[in-house]
Amino acid sequence: MGTSQSREDYISDSDYEESESGESSQYDDAQETSSSSSQSGTKTLNSLDEVDAKLKSLKLKYATPQSPNVKNPVKLYLHIGGNTPKAKWVISDKLTSYSFVRTNKINGGNDSDDDEEESEGVLGDGFWVLKVGSKVRAKVSTEMQLKMFGDQRRIDFVDKGVWALKFFSDSEYRKFVTEFQDRLFENVYGLKATEENKMKVYGKEFIGWVKPEVADDSMWEDADDGLDKTPESVTPVRGNRDLLEEFEELANGGVQSLTLGALDNSFLVSDLGLQVYRNYNRGIHNKGVSVRFDGGSSKIGSNSTPKKALLMRGETNMMLMSPLKDGKPQAPGVQQLDIETGKIVTEWKFEKDGTDITMRDITNDTKSSQLDPSESTFLGLDDNRLCQWDMRDRSGIVQNMVKGDSPVLHWTQGHQFSRGTNFQCFASTGDGSIVVGSLDGKIRLYSKTSMRQAKTAFPGLGSPITHVDVTYDGKWILGTTDTYLILICTLFTDKDGKTKTGFGGRMGNKIPAPRLLKLTPLDSHLAGTDNKIHGGHFSWVTENGKQERHLVATVGKFSVIWDFQQVKNSAHECYRNQQGLKSCYCYKIVLKDESIVESRFMHDKFAVTDSPEAPLVVATPMKVSSISLSGRR
Repeated sequence: MGTSQSREDYISDSDYEESESGESSQYDDAQETSSSSSQSGTKTLNSLDEVDAKLKSLKLKYATPQSPNVKNPVKLYLHIGGNTPKAKWVISDKLTSYSFVRTNKINGGNDSDDDEEESEGVLGDGFWVLKVGSKVRAKVSTEMQLKMFGDQRRIDFVDKGVWALKFFSDSEYRKFVTEFQDRLFENVYGLKATEENKMKVYGKEFIGWVKPEVADDSMWEDADDGLDKTPESVTPVRGNRDLLEEFEELANGGVQSLTLGALDNSFLVSDLGLQVYRNYNRGIHNKGVSVRFDGGSSKIGSNSTPKKALLMRGETNMMLMSPLKDGKPQAPGVQQLDIETGKIVTEWKFEKDGTDITMRDITNDTKSSQLDPSESTFLGLDDNRLCQWDMRDRSGIVQNMVKGDSPVLHWTQGHQFSRGTNFQCFASTGDGSIVVGSLDGKIRLYSKTSMRQAKTAFPGLGSPITHVDVTYDGKWILGTTDTYLILICTLFTDKDGKTKTGFGGRMGNKIPAPRLLKLTPLDSHLAGTDNKIHGGHFSWVTENGKQERHLVATVGKFSVIWDFQQVKNSAHECYRNQQGLKSCYCYKIVLKDESIVESRFMHDKFAVTDSPEAPLVVATPMKVSSISLSGRR
């Protein structure tokens, strides 16, 4: 366990630092001399020639020019030693140069700096890569995990290792960052990074996403100042917290998913069946009870291990969804498990207008509806479908479970889109509004009364949204991509001066810029190149007036925790000297000895008085752990 405060935060190189300090002291002297001479009544210096002549007459010792006579000069560093006590930065090249080239190959081949542009600003074949001397050749993408240190004129990034570039002037640093962001836009969208094309991609309402420096951040400030602060009766977020592992137990092996309950029990779905755990204030404990899945033939045509488990009806029933094919999430139906008896009571088919269909995901109608003992409906999602399913027939009567064909779920409301939506994931708010993430990075907001047309559609940043979550009050959305989390504020002020969320109406043209939650390049590299961020969640509340306090996501063997209040704070130190969208790198890491399947916070009611949050449950294929955020050192 640990935090993100790692050894890569500052590069100290004696030659470079001495040169900088020498330059600084000499220019300080020059400024002081100039100031005193001005006060003594000397004539005003009206031209650069006069200024230069005056400085020369003072016989100052000029510093050696910091910027060598090389195009795009930089100093290249390599981080070695990983996260060990011997970790350090070493100089890889004291003086080299960088360039952005367009190519069809990452490794080898002849590069050309010529951009073959097509009409209307569309780029030709190939993509942009960053070259630094002969040692770095990386495709410009979010996988580089580029991090900016404006005060050090430095950027860090990942390319088969962790590298840093130091620039010789502020202007050269800013030039690189601007060019990198433009090349990233062009690689993602295949369009030249012109203002016109950026408006075409994002829309004029999202000018703040294109130019964060002109974005209206007042909603972040307003929300931070009171709209969604935790009530005083709830334990406040404290500093100096440690992560304490309360329980760790062996699972039966092959854990596929974690399903937390807000009442007595939580569950692990594994290859062998369903394991039942008891909920406590310090975490979850194995009850020694398990339900084995029947290995016989399924009526709905799927015999694989369930990948999705959804609690319903006061957490006495569970809907299990198994994909038809390995590697594909789509399922033709769901199995309904009675938890008290441990038996599958029925197998439901997905059907619309007499035709069998599939779903890629299911979720509860609202954040708290799994606690409703009479719940008979749930939401479904496929690539181009968003709907609500009902276990009752059209007359509202519970269907008769007779032997033979599987009963058909009733499609109560929803919409089948013609094409192009590429839905991937969804979540519901406390009042039943729905947020949907898509393959193209878009995030759509639907009201609880209409699934046909989104009230608001955020453009995203081009990376597919693999998971999405939303706060109980609908004011904040957390989208997960392979390389970062995107936090979106849905609040806006309507024409009557009322504060609303984007689920209830169009947000107009004052939409706040999102914030990104990222790993540092070093932590990203340590997590492994093949490991992707997944399953970003808010902590769990099911009552109005309570506010989620943390966010958690998983990557490789890391469970990563961010302080929600800190991320929302615009004055947070992470955001200083950044260019572009604000990115937060302040987090805590829970490290396990095998890849983590899922990390989730227990329900808010399980938070104890000396902890600012309910326990975090971390499931790996072989173990399940409960972690407390302690208010003590």
